Amino acid sequence: MALHRDIFWVGRQWAVTGAGIQAVDQRLRGVLDIAITRLWDDDLVQSRRAKPGVNAADFDQALTLARDRFPQAPVPDPFVAQLEALGVIEAPMVSPVVPAMRLHAEGRLARFLPQWRVRR
Repeated sequence: MALHRDIFWVGRQWAVTGAGIQAVDQRLRGVLDIAITRLWDDDLVQSRRAKPGVNAADFDQALTLARDRFPQAPVPDPFVAQLEALGVIEAPMVSPVVPAMRLHAEGRLARFLPQWRVRR
């Protein structure tokens, strides 16, 4: 699998991207990649680190940077969820208003901005 288009850090063997941790070597076809949702699964991380040929120092640095960029989602308390379902605790109201789109291109070269079109 090719590297995700959002690349935050590139090491010798690993890269932190918008998809999680990906191996820079594309001949592996994404076999060793770790998705964002699995970054905090210690069993998976240890199994990837134990593979032969893995640069452990580079992998540890990629893991640290990825965990800083994508923090672990808090685990919801089942008791609180049950009280919200019963109506004892009021759930916060989510605003149905869609935020306005902002386009900020000041100080950037136009050829490096992403292109967009309005389709009809």
